Amino acid sequence: MNGMAVDLAELTGIATVAATASEVDVALCLPATLIERAAIAAPALAIGGQDVSDQPGGAFTGDISAAMLADAGASLVIVGHSERRNGHGESEAAVRAKAEAALAAGLSVILCVGESDRVRESGDALAHVAAQLDGSLPRDCARLAVAYEPIWAIGTGKVAGVAEIGEMHAALRARLVAAYGDAGNGVRILYGGSVKPDNAAAIFAVPDVDGALVGGASLKCGDFEPIVAAAR
Repeated sequence: MNGMAVDLAELTGIATVAATASEVDVALCLPATLIERAAIAAPALAIGGQDVSDQPGGAFTGDISAAMLADAGASLVIVGHSERRNGHGESEAAVRAKAEAALAAGLSVILCVGESDRVRESGDALAHVAAQLDGSLPRDCARLAVAYEPIWAIGTGKVAGVAEIGEMHAALRARLVAAYGDAGNGVRILYGGSVKPDNAAAIFAVPDVDGALVGGASLKCGDFEPIVAAAR
């Protein structure tokens, strides 16, 4: 829940960065109030939503359908973000339904999974995240990416080590292959735990890390540009 019209100046700067990094897919997932304006201001930059309804339309006051996102200029959407799962009680079934609706409307999907500090300390992180993924996956993976968010490493001062990241991403890859066969090898797995300019290169070097889901560092072009450079 960040961003007003005045902040679109940062977006145009990021669009310029993206245009010079053709090897990297760069997208910004914005509040719904900014999607149409962002798509007009930066037509070459992929713009996405932060959430979507699983319903195509009707009496669902306050919700936004996948078709509405596409109509506003979005080409992708995030589903199952930890803040949606934890703050709004979204279940795996609900996340899966949202992913299905978005894919059916032609949007690409970033599906988030991750564990809390309590789950990590219990030793059940791998099993917990695998079950979360299995329950949330849509039928089709052609326009799907998965983002691993270690909730305990977001804004807490704690840092996920490259070994922990590698272990989880390898487990996620195995689950994707189990679900989709060889096509599961083509699903990008993004890392989303406090990615910053000073740690991005080390994270991108981890096997099965295919990109990043960037939070706070995406709000300013000056913070986001070094992450794109590391991805290159």
